[in-house]
Formats: sequence, C-alpha cells, structure tokens
Amino acid sequence: MKNLIIVESPAKAKTLKGFLGSEFAVVASKGHIRDLPKTTFGIKIKDGSFTPEYGVTDDHKAIAAELKKLSKEAETIYLATDEDREGEAIAYHIAKILDKDETTLPRIVFHEITKTAILKALENPRKLNMDMVNAQQARRLLDRIVGYKLSPLIASKIQKGLSAGRVQSASLKIIVDKEREIRAFIPVEYYDIKALFDKKLETSLAEAFGEKIDKLSVKTKKEADKIVEAANKESFAVSKIEKKKKISASPAPFMTSTLQQAASSQLGFSPKKTMMVAQRLYEGVETHKGTSGVITYMRTDSLNIAQEAQDNARELIEKLYGKKYLPKTAKVYKTKSQGAQEAHEAIRPTMIELTPSDAKRYLKADELKLYTLIYNRFMASQMTDAEFESQNIFVTSKNLVFKASGTKLVFDGYYKVLGSEDKDKLLPDMANGEALKLQKISADQKFTEPPSRYSEAGLVKQLESLGIGRPSTYAPTISTLDDRGYIKIENKQIVPEEIAFKVIDMLEKHFEEIVDSGFTAKMEEELDKIEGEKKDWQKLLAEFYDGFIQKITEGKKTIESQKIMIPIDEDCPTCGAPLVKRAGRFGEFISCSTYPKCKYTRNIKKDGQEERKAVETDIDCDKCGSKMVVKSSKRGDFLACSAYPTCKNTRSLKEPRVLATPCPLCGGKVLERNSKRGAFFGCENYPKCTFTSRHELSETKCEECGGPTVHKKLKTKEYFECISAECKHKTVAKA
Repeated sequence: MKNLIIVESPAKAKTLKGFLGSEFAVVASKGHIRDLPKTTFGIKIKDGSFTPEYGVTDDHKAIAAELKKLSKEAETIYLATDEDREGEAIAYHIAKILDKDETTLPRIVFHEITKTAILKALENPRKLNMDMVNAQQARRLLDRIVGYKLSPLIASKIQKGLSAGRVQSASLKIIVDKEREIRAFIPVEYYDIKALFDKKLETSLAEAFGEKIDKLSVKTKKEADKIVEAANKESFAVSKIEKKKKISASPAPFMTSTLQQAASSQLGFSPKKTMMVAQRLYEGVETHKGTSGVITYMRTDSLNIAQEAQDNARELIEKLYGKKYLPKTAKVYKTKSQGAQEAHEAIRPTMIELTPSDAKRYLKADELKLYTLIYNRFMASQMTDAEFESQNIFVTSKNLVFKASGTKLVFDGYYKVLGSEDKDKLLPDMANGEALKLQKISADQKFTEPPSRYSEAGLVKQLESLGIGRPSTYAPTISTLDDRGYIKIENKQIVPEEIAFKVIDMLEKHFEEIVDSGFTAKMEEELDKIEGEKKDWQKLLAEFYDGFIQKITEGKKTIESQKIMIPIDEDCPTCGAPLVKRAGRFGEFISCSTYPKCKYTRNIKKDGQEERKAVETDIDCDKCGSKMVVKSSKRGDFLACSAYPTCKNTRSLKEPRVLATPCPLCGGKVLERNSKRGAFFGCENYPKCTFTSRHELSETKCEECGGPTVHKKLKTKEYFECISAECKHKTVAKA
C-alpha cells in the first residue's frame, strides 16, 4: 500500500474508494477519535495555562489500532476530514494517535465529493491549519468549563439531572423570553371592515371621515356601526387606479440556516432530519456516474459559488429556457453573517446534469425531496429576476375610501424553476370614475393575537441573526434542549417546560453572561479571531475562566435552593426521618428528607397519586424472619421484607402454582414465578437449587433416556424436549 487517506465517515470512505485506484487505501475514523474524558473534568489548569487531557474514546480504540497499523505500511498519509474547524480538529487528533508530526502530514480538503474534486485536492495538499484547530479546541474547552462547572450547581440548587451550556443556555433564554412575551400578552379588540363591490371587487377600509385607517384604528362596535351605516347610505365610484412595476430578485443559493428553514416550511423536515439527509447526499449516493456526492458541503455560512459550477448552470439555463432567463452577468451573493467563512461554498448540486427528474432513479424519497429543493434553488439563484405589476384600486364615497390591491406576474424569471402558482392576484378591469354599487359590507370583531412561538426553523433563523453558534451547532443545540427536557415540540412549535423558566431565572440573576446573546455572539467572534491568527486561544480561556469560577464559588454559598420538598406525613422506613415529595428530571418522587445521607426513594404513580404506605402482614420473611409488607410496583402489588434495604427479599402476593413434576435437580417443588422478562418456572429451594426453565415441566418422560422433559408450544407444532444437555431428544406431541 502506497497511500492512506483518512476520512471521518464510512460513507465518505466508500465514495472515495470508487474514485481512486488500488494505490490508495481509504479508511474512516468514524468521527472524533480522541476527546476529553466523559467522567472527569479533563483540563489541567496551571498558571493561566489550559492543557486538555485527551484520550482515545472507548468506542474508537479498535479503529485507532487499525489506523496505527495501516499508517506503518503507507508511504504517504493524507488527512481528508471535513473542511470546517471540527474537521480540522479531527485531523489533528488522528495525527496525534498516529504519533506523527501534525505539521508534516498532507491535509486535503474539498467542497464536494466528486472524482474531479478529489483528484484536484490530492494534487494540491496543504498543511494542517493549527489556528483552526486551536479555535475548535478553545470552543471545546469553553463548553467543557461551562458544562462541567455550572451544570452540577444548577442540579444542586434546582433539580437533579439539569445541565447548562454556553450556546445551549443562551438559546433556551430566547425560547423562554418568547414564552414570557406570550404570557404577558393582552389582546386588543378591533374591527376588520371589508366591502364587496360590483365585478366581485373585494376591498378593505383605507380611510374613514378624513382619517387614515390601519389594522387597529376601529376599536369599538360603535365606531364600526357608524362606518357601516355611512357605507349603506352613500354612493361609490373608482377614484384612482395605481399601477407600478415591481422586481422580485432571484434568491441566493442555500447555506445551512436557510436550507433548514426552507426544508422545514416546504418539506416539514426538522433541522436534525435535514442535516442527516443532506449528509447522505454529500457523502455519496448511487448516480449515473457510480457512487458520488451530489451536493457540496452542507455545513456552511458562505454564499460563494465556484466559477465552474456557475458556468455550467448558466449554460443549462440558456439551453432549457432561453436567453431571456439568463442574466447578462453571473449573479454573485454575499452573506450577511459577520463570521462567515467565505472560503467555503454555498450548498449546491455537484452535477448540474443530474436533474431532479433524473435523480428519481437513484435517490430515496426524502433524499429526492431535499435534493430537488437544493437543485432548484441553485438554478433559480443564477436566473433573471421576476417582474410583477402591482395594482391598487381606490373606491371612494363622501366619507369613506376602500382599497383593493392585486399583483400580476409579467415575467416569471426564476419562478420558471421554482413555480409561479398563486403568484397572481388579479383585479377586475375598472375605469377611473366608474360608479360601483356596494354589494356587501362586513365589520368582523377580532382580537390581536399573541406572538407565535418559535418553530425549529424560526429558532435557527433567530440564532443566526444574533450570531449565536455556527452552522454545525444549530440542529444539535435544539436536540440537546429537547433531550434535557427543557423544551417539547408541539404542532411544530417549541414550547418551554416549566423547569426551563426556573433555570433561566437563576442564570439571569447569577450568570447573566451565559444567557446573554450578545456575550455568546461576542465569544463566537473571539473564536473567529483565533482562527484568523488575531488572538491566542489560551488567553481567551484565561479571560473567561477566572471570573466564571469566582461566580461558581459564590453561587454555591449564596444561591438559595429551589428544590421542591413537600412533607408527606410519613417516616422513612430506613432511618426514621420524615419523607418528602421531590421533583426530578423524570417527574416527582418520594425520598428521605436527609438525602444524600439516606438514599431511600420510591416512585409516585403515573396518575399523580402518592404511592400508598406499605401495609404490614403476618407473613414472615423466609430469609431473615422479619414481617413482610405489601408494596406496589408497575406490575401490581407484591410482598417485600420490612427490613429493606438490609433484606431485599420479595415475593408475589398470590400463592404460586406448583407443578406436578418435581425439580429434576433436587426433588423440590417447582413453582411458577414472574420476572421483568415474563413468566418462568423455578425450584422452591432457590438459591440453593438453581433450576429454572422458561417452559413448563411435563409429566411425559424422554423416550431416549427416560429423563424429565419440558412442554414446548410453537405456532405450528407442540413437542416434548428432554432437559438433559447430553440428550435434548424431542418427541412430537400427539393431537
């Protein structure tokens, strides 16, 4: 083997193997091969210096060993992970586990996974960009510091299992603030007045008694009735007809945030699903050219387009639609994102000849939907603008003015690809001064609506506008909030749980910078500076750490506990202290008031009723002699030793069924028992005798050895099987 190429994903490795000959071995690291430890802080801090304690993750040890072995056999090792900061950091960690100097290994990057792009990248390798690596390391360590130090404090003060994060908490505050706005909303009454005239001309009130009318102008029924009365008495005529030309500019190609928004509104995809499907399209699917990536890299905030791709699109537009749909000069777009990585490209198809209709033969349903969305948007971005004619007709009486507005698509331009359905709202032909008869007038009572909650796509748009996170973090942030129980998705809207308000209230009061969108956005800019060689990553960590840790230390002492602890008038069966009702991540439960000194807990039934107190019986425990008590569980009532947790003996309330056949090991009684996995049969002398069986012992003896058998019942037949491991003879049961 002469050359080894290391990528992240098996799908990408498979695609590259199809492009390259036998001189190249392509292997996937399967993501981050090294990371901070899961169970410890993992950062050594000394004299303002931060040293991460990276290690190979347990699920990557075999892969790491394979890569080391292959690297020893290769003449050249290429690092070919994704082109963003995270990909650069993965490449760095791969170099480290191979014991190679990261500055000497050739690094190749490509915006698209096509044969042309791969071969070009191999011809132009570069060195690992340590500024990008350090920017990603700074992000990882910042997130570890916040999560590892702040999460336990929140859990100790509010509820076990809660967490906080630099981007996560700032995003949660945006959601909570929107919900506060909704709860504080006071509806305002208004009347919507519309009139229907001859030729089915539908109008809205624009002016009444010399005053301009907007949505909230008519606030009372009395005012509405006055207008309706005047309209029914007065004569109307067309007073003015306005016509204006309007240009609708072609849309920019997709970047990550706009793709997620469009896929949500047009396809109903969540951001997480959008990125999963896009990942497959990027890494490689079957095409007319074999396995190949059909879109460019999908985590991007750039709107740049490669010259070759632009030329190919323009050539196809002229061929399919004619010169009038082709702008004189190619269209160039600039992102509004301050930290956009302009060296990247927008999301576009890699093969312009692979139209959505042709792609039907190769792509799965969801893949085709997203590919069509990306393909059409890219084609539209390179086409001429659309032209509309807007029209306003004013209908006037002595005291009232009504207005009708319409649009007419004069030239469809880019709508030729995106579709021009419902773009026209045509008004009937009218002449200035033409008299019109009022057919109908309505004054509908309405109330202003509270602001809408964020959809997932709407939150992504807001995060992008505020500079919180980057393309790679939008979807994972929403997933994290959902997984932590801070939000739920209802009717495609994000609804914060009550625990989210408690957490944000505490953070706003004691850690305002963590939930401040301005601070979080500024931190993103600082990370960009590290990548741009304008800031030292260790300095950034030091600037943040000292003040943050001081607040953590103070918070442990000064922040009051907000944990729910309601006495239930019952003593702990373990230590005798009062029991209380508490709130946990998975709902309310009963525990000892001295926790963690005493760890006694029990669940509360799903209907919200407290689990009843244990009922004493006269039955003795067959293990320690203490009295048994009746307790409840998900599977019903059962007997448990009153000496729990010293003695953990339990048994069913019902007398177990005794089989006629004795235990084949000791001769004792065989009883029918229950477990989490269902019913089974076991010897009464357990644990001294270990006989158990999933099948009932039969009175039928084995025809071969004369030993005991079990009765097995299958869908198609019944038979008796010898329980002896040496025999296992089967006898078909007679009907």
